Amino acid sequence: MLEDTGERIIPELMKPTNGMLLEHLARYYFAAPYVNGTVLDFATGAGYGAHMIAKLCKSRTEAVLGVDIDPAVVEYARQTYYHPLVSYAVHDVLDPKLSQQIGPFDTILSFETVEHIADDERFMQNCYDLLKPGGTLVLSSPFGAGRGKPCLSPWHVHQYTEDEFRQLFRQFDSVEYYYQHGVLFEPKREGVRYPFGIAVCKK
Repeated sequence: MLEDTGERIIPELMKPTNGMLLEHLARYYFAAPYVNGTVLDFATGAGYGAHMIAKLCKSRTEAVLGVDIDPAVVEYARQTYYHPLVSYAVHDVLDPKLSQQIGPFDTILSFETVEHIADDERFMQNCYDLLKPGGTLVLSSPFGAGRGKPCLSPWHVHQYTEDEFRQLFRQFDSVEYYYQHGVLFEPKREGVRYPFGIAVCKK
């Protein structure tokens, strides 16, 4: 059994009413309508999300690959979240040669990952390079005081302002922005403070 690090989502170790768990599950349900073809779950963690997407989108999904840097978590995913459409592999999301090793993909999902990575520009470039022309990236991150500034989470390198979050996607041809509060996603409403942003991007 994996150890709960405080940020890692392991549904088997969490109560079904846990707010963090519900928020993470909600992101995959939000993303499901945008999923098709070959799918990359980038920084898949325990693998529950890749498994969810395979089940929710099986009629329009060819294969789902869950990638994580931690061999122990990848092995846990293989043992706990098997699905015939899903495979799991150990890779570094910052590897500049990653696009030559895996992919390309029709859909990439990456939830609550980019804020953990100091070299966020390299990470975003890998997301772009791994995506097929016309493909879709769905990516989320919490908002905060700004790029590289101290925040309450010891695991986060960045907690972007809304403007900084939007700048992450400047390479993409089109981007739709949504905002998450609990399990709710909606377009921005004036006067509402949102803890999370989520972008749906087309290459």
